[in-house]
Amino acid sequence: MSVLALPDKALRTAVRELPENALAANRQAALARFLERGFPTTRLEDWKYTDLTSIADISQRWLESGAPTATAASVSGRVEEIRAVVGIDWIVIGNGAIVDGTHIAGSEGLSIATFSELKHAPGYEHPLADLNAALLPDGLHIHVHAHSHHDRPLGLLFVDGADSQPGVTQTRVFIELDEGSQAQFVEYHASIGEADHYANSVVELSLAKGASADYVRIQARDGGHTQTHRTAISLQASSTIRYSGFDLGGRLVRNDLDIDIGGKEATVLVGGLYIAGDGQHIDNHVRIDHRVGPARSEQEFRGILGGRCRCVWNGKAIVQPGADGTDAEQSNHNLLLSERAEIDAKPELEIYADEVKCSHGTTVGQIDDAALFYLRSRGLDKQDAMRALTRAFGASIVSHSPIAAVADHLTEIVERRLTALTEDSDA
Repeated sequence: MSVLALPDKALRTAVRELPENALAANRQAALARFLERGFPTTRLEDWKYTDLTSIADISQRWLESGAPTATAASVSGRVEEIRAVVGIDWIVIGNGAIVDGTHIAGSEGLSIATFSELKHAPGYEHPLADLNAALLPDGLHIHVHAHSHHDRPLGLLFVDGADSQPGVTQTRVFIELDEGSQAQFVEYHASIGEADHYANSVVELSLAKGASADYVRIQARDGGHTQTHRTAISLQASSTIRYSGFDLGGRLVRNDLDIDIGGKEATVLVGGLYIAGDGQHIDNHVRIDHRVGPARSEQEFRGILGGRCRCVWNGKAIVQPGADGTDAEQSNHNLLLSERAEIDAKPELEIYADEVKCSHGTTVGQIDDAALFYLRSRGLDKQDAMRALTRAFGASIVSHSPIAAVADHLTEIVERRLTALTEDSDA
């Protein structure tokens, strides 16, 4: 595939019309990099299974229509639905605009501000991160102060709407945890509307020495919408991240999770569940860099696929020279409910140090006929039996989600997705 680009003039115009604030110079630098490289294409090894042509098409049509921005009010109903079922403190970003929650009550030891207020310009160069930085109206900076402990989760609610014409939104959040601090975060992506929509998000977490974070990402977009998402996490000595990601919606979804271990005795625990049905494409790429040792990382991802869909999982752990004492494990298991479902799984280990403990593995299979027969012989019909088996398959990821406040809601939406898959006569 040749370079996948956007119209130069229309993109420059869209960038020029953004608010004149502290991000202006950074936008121009990011724009220049994106115009030079364009979208990643399937010619790149990390993107060989994920074609962004449809995302480029949505973006082009959005630019040609004048790069319209939907109001945050258009998604207020969806926002209230989520708030009603998950009772935590939410910061709401509607159609790319930070609209509510930046002054959370009772937030001692916690500072929340916009990039423009802090005169902070986002870094992290990558083609999609550059597109994000070029078109970003403003970003959000969350600062957890040293030795402060926050048991009540803080939610980041991203809701987009596209009713009558294509929509594109960019969101960016930087979370900084100082030494010895502890906090919990829920990141939730949802959308409404019938028109095509592309959401491009970047979230960065920086954990200082001894900091600890629990993090749950829920992607529950409408079936016709697309999203690319990049999470970058850096850890210093004795810090810990417990991270779970759930992909339960969207037509085309790509997640990149980059974790950099820069301090000894750091711990990384990553879990993920993706459920895909007809017409969906969900791609999860994970890269964990062990730069020093000893340190520990674990990855466990599970996928449930029905109908005609395709999922991708690429889990990579890199043990850099000198990172002796590294313990890195990764596993990926997939359950196919349809002969037309496809999974491309690639576990990778790159080891450049001695005295390490590393393992990886992946499995792909279908529902066990003997188990299905057993449940049906006990009085369950086929759909109920399939639902029980698929529920059990995904239960380990849901049950190990590190934030109890979202457990019931996660169970509900996972159950709803599994019901839809098992009731599909073509699954």
